[in-house]
Amino acid sequence: MAIINRIGEFAGDMTTWRRHLHAHPEFGLECHDTAAFVVEQLRSFGVDEVHEKIGVSGVVAIINGQGEGPTIGLRADMDALPMDEATGLDHASTVPGLMHACGHDGHTAMLLGAARYLAETRNFKGRVALIFQPAEENFGGAKHMCDDGIMDRFAIDEVYALHNLPGRTLGAFYTTPGPIMAAVDTLVVKLRGLGGHAAYPHDTVDPIMALVTMVQALQSIVSRNLSPMENLVISVTQIGGGTADNIIPEEAWFGATIRSFTPEVREMAQRRIREVIEGQAASFGVTADIDYELGYPPTVNDARAVEKAIEAAQEVSGAARVFADQGREMGAEDFAYMLQERPGAYLFLGQGEDGAGVHHPAYDFNDEAAPFGASFFARLVERLNPV
Repeated sequence: MAIINRIGEFAGDMTTWRRHLHAHPEFGLECHDTAAFVVEQLRSFGVDEVHEKIGVSGVVAIINGQGEGPTIGLRADMDALPMDEATGLDHASTVPGLMHACGHDGHTAMLLGAARYLAETRNFKGRVALIFQPAEENFGGAKHMCDDGIMDRFAIDEVYALHNLPGRTLGAFYTTPGPIMAAVDTLVVKLRGLGGHAAYPHDTVDPIMALVTMVQALQSIVSRNLSPMENLVISVTQIGGGTADNIIPEEAWFGATIRSFTPEVREMAQRRIREVIEGQAASFGVTADIDYELGYPPTVNDARAVEKAIEAAQEVSGAARVFADQGREMGAEDFAYMLQERPGAYLFLGQGEDGAGVHHPAYDFNDEAAPFGASFFARLVERLNPV
């Protein structure tokens, strides 16, 4: 393995930065204190430009290399999750109801580490655009930053990102060309019937019966309307209705998530979901209010960018620990919006086989993974824009 020596020397600083961020999580677009901490570090490194409040609280910093060349974008997300921490660590969250349960504190620390090294050495041509983004988890911070024009404003030619991967070999890299993460859409259906005494169901129009049948029928879309060679997930995750065992309620509701990779499958799923719900509603005599929200698009890696990323990762971790056939994940990622505007690649970084998974209250980023991620970003820039 070939972690960059200089990055290895200040690995302890990355741990300090990361644990500070972990103890002070922020949510959604309002990552102002996190951004201020990032800016403070970037200025101490001597980067050439710092631009703040992009996409509400996002930061873009520029490091100039030696002579003319392309601009390479490197992105890290900064936001935390709305959940209570159960690690008991000295650096555990100090904010009730918020914790860094997905490792964005680690992502930020890794990009800061790469920034420090690149600002010191400048062993590349062109420029690096360091993108520190809020609101990956909930509100599409990547889209907010793209809508604020970062790709054109900073003349970014390619863009890359890393995400930690618990349960996999420490320092190993995983990616794939083409779609790597799914589009995510959200469904909420509110049903209205006629409530009444549960002993006299014939005098009511029961929304619970309609709801149960709808939920079952929706599962037939994947098994009967989709080619077995395609990918689609329809998961009903919330159901509500009723107040007592002897009352048939007036209203009931359910919610679902829908995951897909192609526009064709995405459109088919939306169409068939509406058809199934409306048909079942008519058959049971209830009305259905359908709120179908299109969320993040699929995260689609550029094939050539994946090749470049693999070469850089192999320099850091060795060919045996770089996997270019990771396959698709049904999770979603708003980095997709950046990849819609520029070619690039999204990779996973193994953070060890022990410990809790992401979005778990006992999760904590493994600081031993940070030098691998920072070294990858640095080597990638040096390979893409060699002096």
